[in-house]
Amino acid sequence: MADRAAGLKTVRLKAPVTADDLAGLEIGTVVYLDGRVFTGREGVYKKAVEDGAGLPVNPSEIGNVNFHCSPAAAARPDGNYEIGAVTATASFRFAKWLDEWFAMSGVKVIIGKGGMPADVYRDKFVPNGALYLTTVGYGTGALLGRGIRQVAGVHWLEELGIAQAMWVFDVENFGPFLVESDLAGNSLFERENAKIAKGLGKVYEGMKPAILRRFGETDDREEELI
Repeated sequence: MADRAAGLKTVRLKAPVTADDLAGLEIGTVVYLDGRVFTGREGVYKKAVEDGAGLPVNPSEIGNVNFHCSPAAAARPDGNYEIGAVTATASFRFAKWLDEWFAMSGVKVIIGKGGMPADVYRDKFVPNGALYLTTVGYGTGALLGRGIRQVAGVHWLEELGIAQAMWVFDVENFGPFLVESDLAGNSLFERENAKIAKGLGKVYEGMKPAILRRFGETDDREEELI
C-alpha cells in the first residue's frame, strides 16, 4: 500500500516481505511494517556466524526482516515481556558477517542506524535481493516501541543478555523508516552526501586553521574521519 504525504512517498509492507514488495521501493521512500521482525546485534551475529552456532530457530519462525537494535524490555507476571522502546544501533559494524548471515537467514530487509558503505550494498545486499532501511533521526525508540504488538519469542537471552539477545516481535504500523538502499544498490546517503560535498568548500572558505586538533580532525574536508 502506497501513499504520499508531505511530498514523501509512503509504503506499508507486510512481513515477511516478497521480492515484488521490494522491487518498487525507491531510496527516500518512507516505510511502515506489519508482521514479524527479529532483532540482531553483534552478539547474535558473532554467535551465529563466527562461533558456528547458526540460527537458534528455523528462519520461517523469525521472518526475513532483521533490525539492528536492542529493546527496553521488562518481564511481566505472565512470563512474557513488555517492550517500551527499541533503540537502533549503527550498522557499519555488521558488514564483515553479511555473506554468511544472508546465506543462513534468508533476510531480505535489514533495518538499522546510519547505513552502510555503498560498496557493501552493491557487493553483499544486491546479490541477495536485500535492501536497507534506516531509522529516522535520534530519539525515536519510544515511537517505534508503539508499533510492537507482542513478543513472539526471545533466543539466547541467558547467554547474551537483554540487549544482545535475539528478540522476535509481531509489529503493526512499525516505523517510520527510510529506504536507504534499493535492490540496485543505490544509496540515499551516498546521493545526498554528494550533493552536500559540492558546497563544502564554500562553507569553510576563509576559515583560519585550527590551533588545537584532536584525533581525526583535519583542515582537508576530503579527509574527515567519520
